[in-house]
Amino acid sequence: MAIQGPIPVTYNMVFPHGCYIVGEVEPVKDFDASSNGRFVQSRDKQTGELVWQVAVMDGDPTLKPAQKTVAVKILAPVQPVPPAPMPGLPFTPVEFDGIAITPYVNATGRLAYSIKVREMHAPRQLSQPAQSKASAGKDAA
Repeated sequence: MAIQGPIPVTYNMVFPHGCYIVGEVEPVKDFDASSNGRFVQSRDKQTGELVWQVAVMDGDPTLKPAQKTVAVKILAPVQPVPPAPMPGLPFTPVEFDGIAITPYVNATGRLAYSIKVREMHAPRQLSQPAQSKASAGKDAA
């Protein structure tokens, strides 16, 4: 098979309804290397980059509550900084670039996905100038 390792995907394939940060960006613990109270941060097996994690809520309204929150792992040499909160919203919208998923079978025997990303940033807005009646081709009254 030609596909080996993580599968590259786009943000819109994973989060077509957007997603929102619901936790802090934290280092991922390397359970094999950590011992006797000594914390060792996990490194990605393919790239050697440090691994960070943030909980996000999927904006898909059809998901059950237990399916809405997922962990996204971020590969970065330093702790990533989430985008600034948006006034009036209870959660901070976020987008990711350089996404790859790794399918696996979880403890209950169901198919699940590990999500790794290279970059986290504020959502890109399609900048469309507001049209007035005159600019929309209608007579101004």
